[in-house]
Formats: sequence, C-alpha cells, structure tokens
Amino acid sequence: MYVGTLSFDLLLGDVRSLKEKRSVVRPIVAELQRKFAVSVAEVGDQDLYRRAEIGLAVVSGDTGHLTDVLDRCERMVAGRPEVELLSVRRRLHGDDD
Repeated sequence: MYVGTLSFDLLLGDVRSLKEKRSVVRPIVAELQRKFAVSVAEVGDQDLYRRAEIGLAVVSGDTGHLTDVLDRCERMVAGRPEVELLSVRRRLHGDDD
C-alpha cells in the first residue's frame, strides 16, 4: 500500500473577504474530489483571506497510478486562473516507512 500527499500553498486573486475566499476554495476542493476521487480539504491559513493551504491524500497499491493521480491534481490546481500556486509539497509513503 502506498499513500501520496500534496500540500498546495495558494495566493488568491481579487479576494477581499473570507466569504469570497470560500467561493474560490470550495470549487477547487470539490473538483479535486469529483475528478480524482481523492481526500482533500483546506488545511491551513483559514483566517487569511488571500492565502489558502489545501491538503490532498491518495491511497493506491501501485506507485505508478499514485504518481499519475498526484501529477494530474497538481496540473489541475496550477491551471486555475483565479489562484497563483506558490508551492507544492509532495510526499510518498510506502510499506517500508
């Protein structure tokens, strides 16, 4: 069994309130869940309205599949015009960990 995680540090565009932040972050989280069947949530910077941290986890029996899903998730978030992807942290955990 292998577990892969991604942590996205995002700078949000023209957002002036936490309510506007939710209207940007929620669709990203929902699309990741729907398209890729991953576990995903906003995990940090909840009190800052122009920054967001989104965490994502995938479990797979095959590292190739795991890497493919993580790559596609990263490309999807990086391609969103309403956010700027500042950094991505990727970790892979296997049975040997």
